[in-house]
Amino acid sequence: MRTRTDDLALTLPSRDARLPAGRWLCSALRAAILDGRLRPGARLPATRDLAARCRLSRGTIVAAFEQMKSEGYLTGRAGSGTYVSAVLPDSLLEVRGQRPVHRPVRSPRRRLSDLGTRVRPFPPSAAGPARAFRANQPALDLFPTTLWAQVAGRRLRRASVDLLRGCDPMGYTPLRRVVADYLSQARGVVCVPEQVAIVSGIQEALDLVARLFLNPGDGVCIENPCYTGAALAFEALGAKLTGLPLDNDGVLVPRGPRPGVRLIYVTPAHQFPVGVSMSLARRLALLDWARRSDALIFEDDYDSEFRYAGPPVPAMQGLDRHGVVLFAGSFSKVLFPSIRLGYLVLPTDLVERASAVKSVANRFAPLLEQAVLSDFMSDGHFGRHLRRMRQAYAERLSVLLESATQSLAGLLEISEVEAGLQTTGWLREKIKGAVAAAAAASRRVEVNPLSRYSRTPLTREGLVLGFAAVDVREIRRGVRELAIALDQCRQAPSR
Repeated sequence: MRTRTDDLALTLPSRDARLPAGRWLCSALRAAILDGRLRPGARLPATRDLAARCRLSRGTIVAAFEQMKSEGYLTGRAGSGTYVSAVLPDSLLEVRGQRPVHRPVRSPRRRLSDLGTRVRPFPPSAAGPARAFRANQPALDLFPTTLWAQVAGRRLRRASVDLLRGCDPMGYTPLRRVVADYLSQARGVVCVPEQVAIVSGIQEALDLVARLFLNPGDGVCIENPCYTGAALAFEALGAKLTGLPLDNDGVLVPRGPRPGVRLIYVTPAHQFPVGVSMSLARRLALLDWARRSDALIFEDDYDSEFRYAGPPVPAMQGLDRHGVVLFAGSFSKVLFPSIRLGYLVLPTDLVERASAVKSVANRFAPLLEQAVLSDFMSDGHFGRHLRRMRQAYAERLSVLLESATQSLAGLLEISEVEAGLQTTGWLREKIKGAVAAAAAASRRVEVNPLSRYSRTPLTREGLVLGFAAVDVREIRRGVRELAIALDQCRQAPSR
């Protein structure tokens, strides 16, 4: 059944019983206007007449007209009636006329800041389905997306004005509380919620610390090899980097104070990318060196939750008695990369200054995501997810080690370190890491040469192999294909 309105010179569709009458009428009028059946300037019938013809109350018609006026589709003229607006709101949202012609333009000579000149882009993440042996990525196929959606839906249904307004630069208070409790219980970190800053991952924590403490020319000591993102963040601000070598106990502590060094960056729980854990004696020596050198330590705890032989190694921050350690971690490796949330634990005397720097950089991390994560952790889902992932990753690592023993003997020696999301394989037969990685890629296997993370030539070439992101079947395929690739490298004539 259709209702005819001669004044409108159009046909309104039958009302959808699932929609309120006012919403149906607004939708029908909006469609008629945008389709051109009601042209700009057209006069609409009186509300009483339209109410009678549509068999609706006059109040419903008046409310619909007011809604359309507020949206800019209709306009009222005193003593004359209601008309379609001469300029529709949709017209203001698009550029009409001829398509622009893109002509070659001479690039102007621009003057960049020192940072704009120095900064180098962060290496892009691997795209597409995960293949053996994609590193630095958790098992996305095992993440409980349905549960996460339920927690997020419940939070959004309870969203308050305060949640829409924003939060303190240091982060959402309930999340800071639950993170402080978690770090205290699981990592041995000594802190209160006020010391916790919620950041958009480790990379923002690095940038925040660099801006807070470093001037161009200041010295920073980093592990060698080292996480690329840390070097990029420090170099962008003009810091002078010094690579410190490693042994089986972790980074080698400088023998004496180094003038001008303001910061030392380390990954003591599970060194990236080699995988060794820093010994207690080495940790105490590093803390003492930092105190005597008036330097700070950035402790990157990027994936320490995943340890498959014994309990997780407690954080170095828990041993600190002089406020020299800045402790940082990320949920990207524990949950999923796109969450872009992490934490930075600061000594109490630095909280106010860090909050000020953060407030002018990005105000605060996305609040709704913080609230969802807070609920996910406080409801116990986070702890259960960690336990499931430890079991799954331990199985995947076991399959990798077993398959490597069978197929890669004499070609690649897998590190015995049993922690994290990836491990290191040491190359035999004088095979170059970059050559091995290229040969593996030709067989649809992803490995990163260890030299990619080093600032100086390596005494021993190796490959970084991720095992967490792929299932056991793909791991076995990857080992078989990698064995073929490395055997080809061994047989190829040296250049």
